[in-house]
Amino acid sequence: MKAVQLVAPQQLKFVDLPAPVPASGQVLVRMDYLAVCGSDLKFYDRTLPDVMYPMGPGRPCHECVGTVEVSTVPQFEPGQRVIALIQTGGMVESAALPAELLVPLPESDIDPALWVLCQPMGTVMYAVDRIGSVLGRRVVVVGAGPIGLCFADLMVRHGARQVIVTDVHQYRLDTARKLGATHTINAADEDVRERVAAITGGQMADVSIEACGLPETYQQVFDVLRKQGTVAIFGIPHLEDSFSLHWDHVYSKLPNIIVTNSAAAGERTSWVKLCVDLVADGRLDLSYLATHRFSWDEVPAAFDFYSTKKDGALKCLIHVRD
Repeated sequence: MKAVQLVAPQQLKFVDLPAPVPASGQVLVRMDYLAVCGSDLKFYDRTLPDVMYPMGPGRPCHECVGTVEVSTVPQFEPGQRVIALIQTGGMVESAALPAELLVPLPESDIDPALWVLCQPMGTVMYAVDRIGSVLGRRVVVVGAGPIGLCFADLMVRHGARQVIVTDVHQYRLDTARKLGATHTINAADEDVRERVAAITGGQMADVSIEACGLPETYQQVFDVLRKQGTVAIFGIPHLEDSFSLHWDHVYSKLPNIIVTNSAAAGERTSWVKLCVDLVADGRLDLSYLATHRFSWDEVPAAFDFYSTKKDGALKCLIHVRD
């Protein structure tokens, strides 16, 4: 079978692997659709130590939809489509996975490629649950990539009084407006703290959400916060793991800080399942994220588009097979 692996910074290569055989308790899944995630860039964009190359086959990729080919467990049957919450690398034609890492998908007229978007939105739904009620509150979402847009979408749906979204790319801010954001700030042209102060009449944010993973955005979530407000940390740093924060700015706000990661908390499967249910019921539409589509042979191009934000890219979906 074919797989893709990262062999050098921003270099993906197709390789041949033996076909996997499911063990007891596992399910053999043939991949249908994949998506590039911002957390993949932590590996794709960086220059890692030489000993880390090549990375394991299939990495970095974890947003996957596939079809069951062989099952050793009663809850999944051949021909059933599933979201595969794979940890070891999704850029493979097939994978043998534990049943607990699979979320069943319903029979539906929905474009099957769009189900892959339930994985990132499910992780955001978990984070929003950790934040608690935002009804009537002022919320600032720092970063309007796919994750930030998911946060903006849910903040609007949950009744936030003001949903203020920041980014340096206008096309992302335009999408946030379409989702119902009350205000947008282009951080390339405007001072984020000053604009939030003006928009909120000096009250600042009750809740600020870091959805980008850059040193400057990690500072901004505290800069825009009111005293004793809540900060939600979600974004994964891409190019560096350690950077400084202005301690006085953080400490003076006496913030409530929530760090969220549904996979690390063991909560990912249930929240992705809830997202699937809402999409199936027509209560949630994630199609606004799917801006570009690529074939299996175009995996390197999909990563390049996502990394460089070419042509207004949000989510780059990869069709392994239809």
